[in-house]
Amino acid sequence: MSRIVMGIESSCDETGVGLVRLHDDGTVELLADEVASSVEQHARFGGVVPEVASRAHLEAMVPTARRAFDTAGLELSDVDAIAVTAGPGLAGALLVGVSAAKAYATALDVPLYGVNHLAGHIAVDTLQHGPLPAPCLALLVSGGHTQLLRVDDIAGKITEIGSTVDDAAGEAYDKVARLLDLPYPGGPPIDKAAKNGDPRAIAFPRGMTGPRDAPFDFSFSGLKTAVARWVEAAERRGDPIPVDNVAASFQEAVADVLTAKAVRAATESGIGTLVISGGVAANSRLSSLAAERCEAAGIELRVPRPRLCTDNGAMIAALGAHVVAAGCTPSSLDFSANPALPVSTVSI
Repeated sequence: MSRIVMGIESSCDETGVGLVRLHDDGTVELLADEVASSVEQHARFGGVVPEVASRAHLEAMVPTARRAFDTAGLELSDVDAIAVTAGPGLAGALLVGVSAAKAYATALDVPLYGVNHLAGHIAVDTLQHGPLPAPCLALLVSGGHTQLLRVDDIAGKITEIGSTVDDAAGEAYDKVARLLDLPYPGGPPIDKAAKNGDPRAIAFPRGMTGPRDAPFDFSFSGLKTAVARWVEAAERRGDPIPVDNVAASFQEAVADVLTAKAVRAATESGIGTLVISGGVAANSRLSSLAAERCEAAGIELRVPRPRLCTDNGAMIAALGAHVVAAGCTPSSLDFSANPALPVSTVSI
C-alpha cells in the first residue's frame, strides 16, 4: 500500500511542511508544499538573525502544517511517517522543527526520521523528474552551501567531492547586492539587473581556477572583494555605478566557475547526470550556462522548478520517503538537532 510521509523543514528562515505519497513502485508524488517565510523580518539586517528566525518558526509551524493538510485533502491520522531536518542549519531554528516533529510522531504513533537538509535539496528533484540515476552528480548552491556531491544512493551514500572554502555563492550574492543598494536577499534582484547588463563589461576574477587550486573546490570571497574594490574606485572618481553591468559581470563570474567545475567533475568521474539544486539554482544565468555546457559534454541536466529549489518541506518529505523505501531504521525520539551535520549522514 502507498504511504503518506510528512516533511518538516526549519533550518533557516523558511518554515516548510510538505506531504508526499510513496507509491509501491518507489516513486514519490507531491501532495502539498506549504512555506511560511520570515525573510522580510531579516531584510533590514541584511541577513538572517537566528533568534528572529527561531521565533518565526514557533509562530508559523502549526498554521503551516494545517495549510499543508488542507491543500492535500488529508487528515493528521493519514500520516504513516514523519521526516524532519536534523541539520545542518541554525541551532535554534532546527530545534523548533525537531521538537514539532517529535510531538507529531508521538501523538500519531508513527516512525520519525531525522534527515539531512542538504540531501533533501537533491531528493526534491525526484518530485519533478522521477528517480535519480545512480550515480549522479549534484551541484548544491544556496545561501549557506556550495558543494559538489556524488550521489550513489540518495537514502544512504552521498560523498562530497568539492565545497566552498569561504563564502557560499548565495552569500556572495547577498553581499554584492548590498554593495549595489539592491534588496535582500540578493539573488533575485541581481539576476533581474543582470538581464539589462553586459556580462563582459568588467573582468571580475574566477576564484579557485588556477593550476594549483583544488579542482572541485570553490571560493567567492575574492570575487566579492573585487566587486567592492571596483565600486569603491568608481565612487572615488565620482562616476555613476553601472549597476546592471556590475551585476551581469559578477553573475557571469559565479555561473562560469560553478558550471565549469560541475561539468569537469561529471566528465572526469564518468557520470552522465548533473542535478543543480538549492536557492541559487533558480538563477537564470546559472541554469542557461549549465544547459549549454552539459549539452556540449553529453551530460543530462536536471534542475527542479524554482519553488522546489529553495528551502521547503516537500524536499524533506521526499527524502523521508526515499529513506522509508530503503528500509532505514527510524530515529530514536531522543535524537538532537546537529547544526554541523555532514552530508554523508543522510539520516540519523
